[in-house]
Amino acid sequence: MKKVEEFNKIVEDILNNDKFNKLKEQPHHGINRYEHSYHVAIWIYKICKLFNSKNLTKITRASLLHDFYEDIDLKGNGLQRLTRHSKVALKNSEEYFKLDDMQKNIIKTHMFPCNLDIPKYKESWLITIIDKIVSTYEMIRYKIPMYIGKGIKYIFKIK
Repeated sequence: MKKVEEFNKIVEDILNNDKFNKLKEQPHHGINRYEHSYHVAIWIYKICKLFNSKNLTKITRASLLHDFYEDIDLKGNGLQRLTRHSKVALKNSEEYFKLDDMQKNIIKTHMFPCNLDIPKYKESWLITIIDKIVSTYEMIRYKIPMYIGKGIKYIFKIK
């Protein structure tokens, strides 16, 4: 089976979930939360495939669900969103999908050290790291140029 087909089979029910698809409307790092979650899941899938992980399916699914929340789920400033969204993502994930303890830990701890929930599985650490790498890339690739463009428009009064 081709990698793309295998990946799609693993996450098909998540990608077809109506609530999960609302993430397409949520801005995140200059793109949307759906795309960000998908990028993280693709990276995790490829790494787990490369190392022949016995938990490939569970890890891939949890990585896709790591930011399964909407901005309306969280009130308050950016710092509160940064530290609390993983718990909301876990609650949403449990509501729609069956998760084991490792998957719950992956979702709950992916924001370490911003929140104080420490990853207890090597898979949780992997997603914590990959999420930071993907987020940094997305910020550099999409968000910073967006702000630079807005600044140039403002300086030169371009509409």
